[in-house]
Amino acid sequence: MSDVNGATVNQPKTKAEAAAARTKGARKVRTGYVVSDKMSKTIVVELEDRKRHALYGKIMRTNTRVKAHDENEIAGVGDRVRIEETRPLSKDKHFRLVTIVEKAK
Repeated sequence: MSDVNGATVNQPKTKAEAAAARTKGARKVRTGYVVSDKMSKTIVVELEDRKRHALYGKIMRTNTRVKAHDENEIAGVGDRVRIEETRPLSKDKHFRLVTIVEKAK
């Protein structure tokens, strides 16, 4: 199964895992580009979303910047990363780094 951004979501293998996933809740997984890594153990990721205008129907791009936790400080500016929603880690930080999809050139 995959979401809108093409991220794959792991399916539970047993009934116990399925029950645990339901109680934990579905976490949002997003893919975006790192635009800043100057903070300690924190990266700023820009997420792109496409929305249809309500009246005119034109597809518009909107960008959102979110802060994500990078424990080992491995992501750099320009990297394409996959982040996952988590409990609030600070006032602004509600995501954590899952993987680096593509390193910057």
